Amino acid sequence: MIEVSHIYKSFGTFRAVNDVSFSIPTGQIVGLLGPNGAGKTTTMRMITGFLEPSAGTILIDGQNIQDNPVEVKKKIGYMPESAPLYGEMIVKDYLEYIAAMQGQDPSVKVPELCRECGLKEVMSKNISELSRGNRQRVALAHALMNDPEILILDEPTSGLDPNQVEDVREIIREIGKTKTVIISTHILSEVETLCSNIIIISDGQVVANSPTEELKAQFGHALTVKVTVDSNSVDAAITALESNSDVDSIAVSEKKDGKNNLCVLSICIKGNKEIRPQIIESLVKAKCGVYEMSLHKNSLEDIFHLLTAEKSEEK
Repeated sequence: MIEVSHIYKSFGTFRAVNDVSFSIPTGQIVGLLGPNGAGKTTTMRMITGFLEPSAGTILIDGQNIQDNPVEVKKKIGYMPESAPLYGEMIVKDYLEYIAAMQGQDPSVKVPELCRECGLKEVMSKNISELSRGNRQRVALAHALMNDPEILILDEPTSGLDPNQVEDVREIIREIGKTKTVIISTHILSEVETLCSNIIIISDGQVVANSPTEELKAQFGHALTVKVTVDSNSVDAAITALESNSDVDSIAVSEKKDGKNNLCVLSICIKGNKEIRPQIIESLVKAKCGVYEMSLHKNSLEDIFHLLTAEKSEEK
């Protein structure tokens, strides 16, 4: 189990992580999300022991990583976004070298990881000759070398093609059956597919921490009706729609459509009421030119934007 309690990390006058707390039970795949510069990577580096918190505590299975760094680090495998591999080495030699460095039996661990990470076809190649996807597999094998209880992956599918992405995801799914996995990624569909719990960090603070389905239920139930209207009708349309008590808010954005000068009204609905007929009726009465209408339910991307944008606006 990972227990992060009130951790801070400052670099000079800049506070990258500001009072972050969360716990992760054994055997979960957790998504750690946030905008660029939110503090995700700094948080992961403190969990792995690469960085020391300015304040707060991190416990791994009840052990403080600062008090017992060597023992705690034996429980953790870490794959940074830009994995530091020795490009001039052959894959097999590299993995045998890492096994020996970590006190593992190369004759046992290397064939095992070769199968687990799908490296059979590249074991005799130089790492510098590998595709991005196969380098990620080698980095993953490195992170798994000491059979860690916890695996921390920073952007594990970054730069991969769709086939490589699915291959790496399948490996992570299998690993997640027996280990605790933390994934940091900007690919929200990946989190939705793989993770049972989501932690969102924005401006160095946790803004959400809950099971994926609960997070979607809490923030993802809101309905938005998007209506495309003639730009000349925007003011009349907003006036007409604001009189409806079931309309929560209206946002306006421009839309390019050939010679037509159009705007999109994003109408947030209170609850889950069906008010499209009333919207059409209101717009017709206001003599607005309507081109399109669609119903939209908040996705994980919408929830991410809602939570991180709100946090940024508070500053």
